[in-house]
Amino acid sequence: MKPLKLLLSAYACGPGRGSDPGIGWHIAKELAKHHHVWVLTREDNRAGIEAELVRHPDPNLHIVYYDIPYWMRWWKQGLRGVQLHYYLWQVGIYVAAQTLHREIGFDLVHHVTYVKHWGPSFLALLPVPFVWGPIGGGESAPKPFWHDLSLRGKVYELLRDVARSLGERDPFVRLTARRSAIALAATTETRDRLAAMGCKQIEIFGVAGIPKSDFATLSALSPVPQATFRVISIGRLLHWKGFHLGLRAFAQLDIPDAEYWVVGDGPDKAALIALAQELGIGDRVRFWGLLPREQTLQKLEACHALVHPSLHDSGGWVCLEAMAASRPVICLDLGGPATQVTEATGFKVPAPDPEQAVKHLAEAMSHLAHNAELGIRMGKAGQQRVQTVFDWEVRVHRFKQFYADVLSAAETQALTQEIDSHAYPKRT
Repeated sequence: MKPLKLLLSAYACGPGRGSDPGIGWHIAKELAKHHHVWVLTREDNRAGIEAELVRHPDPNLHIVYYDIPYWMRWWKQGLRGVQLHYYLWQVGIYVAAQTLHREIGFDLVHHVTYVKHWGPSFLALLPVPFVWGPIGGGESAPKPFWHDLSLRGKVYELLRDVARSLGERDPFVRLTARRSAIALAATTETRDRLAAMGCKQIEIFGVAGIPKSDFATLSALSPVPQATFRVISIGRLLHWKGFHLGLRAFAQLDIPDAEYWVVGDGPDKAALIALAQELGIGDRVRFWGLLPREQTLQKLEACHALVHPSLHDSGGWVCLEAMAASRPVICLDLGGPATQVTEATGFKVPAPDPEQAVKHLAEAMSHLAHNAELGIRMGKAGQQRVQTVFDWEVRVHRFKQFYADVLSAAETQALTQEIDSHAYPKRT
């Protein structure tokens, strides 16, 4: 494919960062190796991006900064009001994009962040093919798991479901779905919701990736230790991360000297500590709190497997990091982790209800505890899977194929319309 002129919408975009900002930056940076890329992003991202481009200039990468007028955003502080700001920003960049398109003549427009399916992208209205995603957000905590949640957790899940339902009914979101030449769904749950919203073509394509520099660091960690069997969970201590399920499963593990390490902080920390004491495993569970990345990797290096029982997770970067470090992953068969983990690289266990999920998590831990060779094989397979599927360069090659398919279909449609216009001319 000849180099294209691409316009990317990346509300979140920043080098050296994770989650949405990392997605926006890595996609833009890798695409610029093959195409001419213009990125529309927020003014807030300017400092980090400009500093990175001074260190590593890229003539194919053009950053266009935009923000709505101050009088329309004075109330936004950090994450407070971010969803409304995101919506208004999407409206505002359409005018900027129209001007850019008249000057440059883009071949294709691609929305990359935020990675949620229930917010509109007005760039879908431009007269060029539109690629939407990867996007997630279609995942929910299964209803049988709600009775385990605190009142705050139940209210959170209810409000999240209501907000998503309202977003899916937004006529501009529906218009974005219908005008997408292709929508890239991070999970099967999001795929089903996109189909109901009118997307014509949908592909499963996860949101998470690993840059080569991170893979080099993670793959250099020591092999699985031969000492005390130890599992680890890493992430924010929130109800939907499901760490309470991991603790309950660990309590069923009949290995007196086994340990469970938890790295992270959050509003559920006190409840998790209390649960560990209630289950009689308080002396074998270590809550390390929030640690710098280097120390977090040291903790991962000292463990045999990652336990990540998230109830709704579009991404699951920590699963890819554990796989890159040759550690098996134990997760629920839900959301993003379910698309990352295979039978060869870990255990994705059925989750019809909390009791069954806990039982299967405990069985997975037991299998690894009693079969060191199994853990080693799974670790090696996970490392290979990350390298061949989730490396950012590999993922961007998939984008190139999506682009080729979209442009070929658009060309065919235009040719068909031209033939029809000659065969059946309009009557005057």
